[in-house]
Amino acid sequence: MTIYIDADACPVTRIAERIAKDHGIPVTLLCDTNHLLTSDYSTVRTIGAGADAVDLALINLCRRGDIVITQDYGVAALALGKGAKVIHQSGMRYTDDNIDRLLMERHLAKKARRSGRHHLKGPAKRTEEDDRHFAESFEEMILENISARDDHSTENAPDIN
Repeated sequence: MTIYIDADACPVTRIAERIAKDHGIPVTLLCDTNHLLTSDYSTVRTIGAGADAVDLALINLCRRGDIVITQDYGVAALALGKGAKVIHQSGMRYTDDNIDRLLMERHLAKKARRSGRHHLKGPAKRTEEDDRHFAESFEEMILENISARDDHSTENAPDIN
């Protein structure tokens, strides 16, 4: 299991790294050339600037059983399709049950912005409560992934009786 973070302007990178380090799980931060990231724990992959370059690199790297942190619904949908677990920086989990609705909401919001008649507010300022909620949800996701991996490995273990 690897944790991939869509790290361009991601406010929970350090929280995710701390929790991943506690569990000994490798982390890869992906950013474009417009962002300079450093980490004492994670591997940092700087991807060339370009529309969706980081998103495509992340999707090409992630596999079934990995965890992806992103606020991009499109990236989330593609990662889910590859069998990864996906979480938003708010702590909301993307699932097969909610991703279609989220993509439709994004589409409708974009349509409203383009019409010029609707002025949608941006996200509220991030709070300590937001960070706490993300940390709890992320830790829970990791523990579930570890448990599922352990269950799967014992199912495939040879029967020595």
